Amino acid sequence: MKSKKLIAMIACATLALPLAACGSKAVATTSGGKITQEEYYNEMKSTTNGKQVLQQMILDKVLEKEYGKQVSDKQVNAQYNTYKNQYGSQFSAVLQQQGLTEKKLKQQIRSNLCLEAAVRNYTHITNAQINKQWKKYEPKVQTAEILVGSKDDAQSIIDQLNNSDHPYKTFKKLVKSKSTDASTKNAGGKVAAFDNTSTSVDSAYKKAAFKLKTGEFTTEPVKTDDGYVVIYMIEHPAKGKKSQHINDLKTQIVQEKMNDSKFLHKVVSNVLKKGNVSIKDNDLKNIMDDYLNSNASTTKSNSGSSLTKDRKST
Repeated sequence: MKSKKLIAMIACATLALPLAACGSKAVATTSGGKITQEEYYNEMKSTTNGKQVLQQMILDKVLEKEYGKQVSDKQVNAQYNTYKNQYGSQFSAVLQQQGLTEKKLKQQIRSNLCLEAAVRNYTHITNAQINKQWKKYEPKVQTAEILVGSKDDAQSIIDQLNNSDHPYKTFKKLVKSKSTDASTKNAGGKVAAFDNTSTSVDSAYKKAAFKLKTGEFTTEPVKTDDGYVVIYMIEHPAKGKKSQHINDLKTQIVQEKMNDSKFLHKVVSNVLKKGNVSIKDNDLKNIMDDYLNSNASTTKSNSGSSLTKDRKST
């Protein structure tokens, strides 16, 4: 299973554009003359990307002030290492492809965790919600996969596993020789652990995986958006009792709220209104109106709102 873009797991990548820089100092020089910071700033602030960068910078500042103390370096590093382990030797290449550095990724993880803290603050969780969440709850499972291009290829792998006295050992050998997923084949096919709320995992993959017990593999090819996969369940913890997972259930409810654009818009609106936001540049004074002028008591949705679209979690 090829993972979705790394940024989809946390937030939309923002361009590191120095919108605040303004002056006569040259950003670049050419045979035709120099490009000053002021010229660059005036050009960028008129673009959609430039405006979105400023929107994101404002939100990040306010979130850090209000919720930064609730986010630890340990949490940031844990999430960072999850992504790093998932991509293995491809991690640096993935960062480069998306215009990120390790430092920038950690900054985005921190910002997203601050947003999650805000969502948690505005989420009133009832017993009815917990009971509803329990019905669809699946603990985090650890799987491995072999991705191939055709159903016949996947079936051939399943046949070899069925005829093996040591299926997992055989599975790991076949990962190296057969899998087309470069992000997992060098790690025995291991996919980052996921539960029922994970949005970065193909729905067909999740459905098939949750049916497996530890040590089992799919007996039929699983068709995903990336091709056909054979899934091996490395560890599927028992669901246990609801009372053992109250905190997990609350976390899952918050994660679902993070993917609810209407609710997220409402939270961002409330956060920004409490942040005393004041735009000093007249050309940009209206960029936060969708949030600052909205009625926070309603669940307004706007498909053009870059902050709520881009800051969803996985």
